[in-house]
Amino acid sequence: MPITSRILEVAAADPDRSALVGSPSEAESRAGAEGTHSLTYAQLARDSRTLFAAVDALHSAQTAPPTPAPETRDIPITAVSLTSALETSRIIAGLAGFRAVSATIDPRWPLSHQVGVITTTGIGLVISDSGVLAEALAAAGWTGTVITAAELHACEAAVDPVDTAPPTVREPSEPFLMLFSSGTTSNPKAFIKTRQQYRDNVDVSSAHLEPFPGVATLAPGPVSYSLTLYAVIESLATGGSVHVADDFDPFTMGSRITDEAITRIVAVPAVVKALAEAARRTPARFRGLDLVVTGGANLPASIRSALADVLPDTRLISYYGAAEIGFIGDSRDGDGTWISIYDTIGVDIRDESGARLPDGVIGTVWIRAAACSDGYVTGTTDAQLRRPDGWATVGDQGRIENGLLQLAGRAGDIAITGGHKVSLPEVERAFEEIDRGDRRSGQGRLGEVCAIALPDDSLGSIVALVIEPGSASDGGPGNSGMSDKAALLDRARAKLAPQFVPRRFYLLDQLPRTVGGKIRRHETVDLVMSGKAQRL
Repeated sequence: MPITSRILEVAAADPDRSALVGSPSEAESRAGAEGTHSLTYAQLARDSRTLFAAVDALHSAQTAPPTPAPETRDIPITAVSLTSALETSRIIAGLAGFRAVSATIDPRWPLSHQVGVITTTGIGLVISDSGVLAEALAAAGWTGTVITAAELHACEAAVDPVDTAPPTVREPSEPFLMLFSSGTTSNPKAFIKTRQQYRDNVDVSSAHLEPFPGVATLAPGPVSYSLTLYAVIESLATGGSVHVADDFDPFTMGSRITDEAITRIVAVPAVVKALAEAARRTPARFRGLDLVVTGGANLPASIRSALADVLPDTRLISYYGAAEIGFIGDSRDGDGTWISIYDTIGVDIRDESGARLPDGVIGTVWIRAAACSDGYVTGTTDAQLRRPDGWATVGDQGRIENGLLQLAGRAGDIAITGGHKVSLPEVERAFEEIDRGDRRSGQGRLGEVCAIALPDDSLGSIVALVIEPGSASDGGPGNSGMSDKAALLDRARAKLAPQFVPRRFYLLDQLPRTVGGKIRRHETVDLVMSGKAQRL
């Protein structure tokens, strides 16, 4: 492992087992790939030979190739920036058995972010169908190569298989993937995962998240998401079949689950919410689901409850992890806010000076895990990830009580008001149950909420709650009692400690979100401060 040894093993023992499966519509977009929307293990192993030969030739043909970041140990970097989840997965998996460092770049990132990471990290080959990106890279003086997916297929077809070498299991310390911690709201921070670090991560996830051999896992969404990318890696590393989709289409996913005998889904929380809504319309199509895995630590209770209501026999695991560090723990019961830490992972809560804090006190979460990256790639950030003693942090805040971890958000998710530390995600959780509607009280359905900190001369900051109206058919704030500040205050006072109770409430037609559906807290503050939200 991470995946090459298992790919070769399954290709020999069970060559027709499905490795990668895209949506049926993928066949129309894969010109030059025989119109297929799936690859068996045998096909994946065979095709990787011509894929790497074509990629290697493209790198070698450059007269002044970009210099790869020193963390790659001079291995050329190939980046994939395509909307096709199947094509991206095929390339990443195919290059895994060779001397190559691969990266996925979300084509929906701001153009400046895409150009920035490519030029800064020394990526030499970009597989992209975007002419705009190619022009921007040329204007930036980048000396690498941009090639479309169709052009890559043509290069592969021109390779004589006799002239290729087979994939092999690589050395543990060899760089494997270049990943990015961001790209939507700030400049992306790049980091490298070695093959051993990914093997260590597979050891943890296979022990707790059930990517068993032969299991069909659906991982909808861009492979540039670390959650989706890891679902592809872990499924191939354990001999499973990974079914990918460019996005989550509720009208077709039910039939795919039935037709392709999918029993496990790995998806972001927004997709889990859509899954529950789709299953409510056609529950029979989703009854084969055994397990849903999501990366949403502090998964909203409303999503957990909605899935349990419509699919009571489907288990839900929400894990906590960071792409830089790996899997840390998960929650399976109750409201999902308390995380059981995996037995191979060390967790400490520390203050700004690095001193360990007592149970119950919010501080910075520090992690010790074998899968942790060594640090960020030179030139992409000045932030420190890992200390010399092996402990690392991505800035998450949290507390430990009775051996369980509760997250309080990132540093920007903590408000200091009147000397008290207030977790803004904890404020939001107090309003989650209203999202399902309280018809008996006449309060109706509350839409999505975002707790923010606003500057205050006497307290330093105050807590405010910004509400996105629910749909009219559900009785949103614009047409129900939930637009009443008194009702909102009653709710907050019943659920929260006094310092956590919002002092102001606002309505905003639409909360700003990332491309992955996460609410942007800082942008919400900007909209409120600029007067674009209605104060209740």
